[in-house]
Amino acid sequence: MSYPYQIRSMEQYQSEYKKSVEDPEGFWAGIAGNFSWHRKWDKVLDWNFTDPRVKWFSGAQLNITENCLDRHLAERGDQPAIIWEPNDPEEHYRILTYKELHFKVCQFAQVLKNNGARKGDRICIYMPMVPELAIAVLACARIGAIHSVVFGGFSAQSIADRIQDAQCNIVITSDGGQRGNKGIPLKSVIDDALVQCPSVKKVIVLTRTRVPVSMIKGRDTWWEDEIRKVETQGNPVCPAEPMEAEDMLFILYTSGSTGKPKGVVHTCGGYMVYTNYTFVNVFQYQPGDVYFCTADIGWITGHSYIVYGPLSAGATTLLFEGIPTYPDAGRFWDIVDKFKVNILYTAPTAIRSLMGFGPDYVKSKDLSSLKVLGTVGEPINEEAWHWYHENIGKGRCPIVDTWWQTETGGILISNLAGITPHKPAHATLPLPGVQPLLVDEKGEPVPGSDAARDGVWHGGASGEPVAGNLCIKFPFPSIIRTTYGDHERCRQTYFATYPGLYFTGDGALRDAEGNYRITGRVDDVLNVSGHRIGTAEVENAINMHTGVVESAVVGYPHDIKGQGIYAYVIFNGDKSDPVHVRQAIVQTVARIIGAIAKPDKIQLVSGLPKTRSGKIMRRILRKIAEGETGSLGDTSTLLDPGVVDEIKAGRL
Repeated sequence: MSYPYQIRSMEQYQSEYKKSVEDPEGFWAGIAGNFSWHRKWDKVLDWNFTDPRVKWFSGAQLNITENCLDRHLAERGDQPAIIWEPNDPEEHYRILTYKELHFKVCQFAQVLKNNGARKGDRICIYMPMVPELAIAVLACARIGAIHSVVFGGFSAQSIADRIQDAQCNIVITSDGGQRGNKGIPLKSVIDDALVQCPSVKKVIVLTRTRVPVSMIKGRDTWWEDEIRKVETQGNPVCPAEPMEAEDMLFILYTSGSTGKPKGVVHTCGGYMVYTNYTFVNVFQYQPGDVYFCTADIGWITGHSYIVYGPLSAGATTLLFEGIPTYPDAGRFWDIVDKFKVNILYTAPTAIRSLMGFGPDYVKSKDLSSLKVLGTVGEPINEEAWHWYHENIGKGRCPIVDTWWQTETGGILISNLAGITPHKPAHATLPLPGVQPLLVDEKGEPVPGSDAARDGVWHGGASGEPVAGNLCIKFPFPSIIRTTYGDHERCRQTYFATYPGLYFTGDGALRDAEGNYRITGRVDDVLNVSGHRIGTAEVENAINMHTGVVESAVVGYPHDIKGQGIYAYVIFNGDKSDPVHVRQAIVQTVARIIGAIAKPDKIQLVSGLPKTRSGKIMRRILRKIAEGETGSLGDTSTLLDPGVVDEIKAGRL
């Protein structure tokens, strides 16, 4: 398989970008023509950012799994589709060819049908990083059911919130999971969650760890038993359900600035075209390359760049069940050596963590197969960039520093490996079809910041870098369509701040060459180890503790995570043992949200800096958490200015 739309030079990038801005519909219709469709589109694009309304390839029919599986069978049926490396290095790895993966997806799609699943149903998936997770995702898509994958580290309450919001009728899980030396009681957590979820009628349980679990008669069934039932039916080849291009493919929940998670909705046609296009171009994938993305399928990176993007491109994608430091800090490099990985895509958090273990874990490993390195989830700092480039890439592998979001579905700003220049700590240039714009607080375009108008292809901005809030002014095929069950929330969150624009929530700089550098969140959302966590969500969880009166959460610079969580807490219980109080609050957060949201620092305070109208001045708290000892700005408007000095004195 060749990719006629793969960009092979800087000059071609410039001409493709220019074409994508001047004739976006013609540009994307040309890309989409490379896929299998049951029916071609009547209209390429219908949009406005006011409602908001975005529709790509209206009238077209397809099934994304036919593009990920069926169309590859003749040419690359015996090629590895998925390589799976288990948590325990002593356990044997598994390889599924495209033929085998197709067969297993069809089998499990029939299992879902046998258990009452129909087109349009919402199905919650809460599983470890095993091949069956990818199989379950694809089986849902094959029958037209909408998957909602929940990361295996979330709590029962977080799962219940997501199941209730989507009104899922089936849950797919496992008896347990293993991450490093820690067991995860997945089925037990699901059981706790389902007490609140009457919509769930069936639970399908994969055997993974063989821990004892409770199986409820009439509701719970074993994955393996259901597969045997299908085998006795003669293994029917489950036909792919024809889907409209704008039918929902999946819901993926992300933290918001209010306490309630929001279900980001992606649809079938545009998402498929965009994830494939960006995968092939950003990583410069060549047929036969072994591609290793270290993310979890529970996050958008896993959806787009472990499952749908690579498989639709006929790639070999590697799934890893474990963590980078188990059994030691050389595990990633062992995997690269073992499978001769060509492309490695990981998070700055992982890179910073592995830096701390020193170079010895790298030196004995053969990393000569690597051609491309990538980072995802948060901006990478220059020190980590150089360590990655020199120690892992040996100075010869381009690093693609990809910027994108759950809501965008695919990479928006990144260099193309070896084609467009990389620059430490910069996402660099927008991909074709992506039109970024920096605006000031009033929504006015910052001079020299409009990629489409200033022209990336003829030099971009001039002089010093310009800064602003990062917006997108024209839709690309995988942009968010809505938030599930609450379209107004989608409008308010992404399209109301700056009318006529999609607001990313991030700030950015743009330099004289048109390169973008992402400077971080400008709203009340933290980026912790590449995971977005709403401050309101953490505050709500802290406030559930019986002794807590009120709390305020801000981010602060963290050497490993990028951003840490700093909580200021008014506590009216027994404070004689503050260490115990902090531990109890951390446990409360872990139980309500999950371990990923645990505060790194909890400062017990007698009050919070509030205006006379009762608004907490988080700007002041953020500066204190960051260690700023100088002026905190005007505090005269505060209800009690004295509380600021007390908080400064007690900073952890």
